[in-house]
Amino acid sequence: MAQWKMAMFDVGGLSRAECDSINGVFQLYPQIKTVILYGSRAKGNFRPSSDIDLTIVGDLDWSTFTEVENALDDLLLPYKIDMSIFDHLENSNLVEHIERVGQVFYSQK
Repeated sequence: MAQWKMAMFDVGGLSRAECDSINGVFQLYPQIKTVILYGSRAKGNFRPSSDIDLTIVGDLDWSTFTEVENALDDLLLPYKIDMSIFDHLENSNLVEHIERVGQVFYSQK
């Protein structure tokens, strides 16, 4: 598995408060080991309206994944959050992209 660098709190145009809100959801689920930010926000070529691309590393079933998605939606952030489970990704180009540009957004303490 790839070794990702840690994201800074202002990465991708997200404020510390926005990052803290999102990470607060991830902390509620011990199954989530790491969350990786990828896409334009990780690369730094995002627009204000760009979505937040995140993939979860951990042992999540689809029911829990849906709970996490709903909890993130309830934050009412002005961004669309595009979530996936890393181990379930089938697109090899996407996996390679995540391994190349991905940054650790959340890591279990």
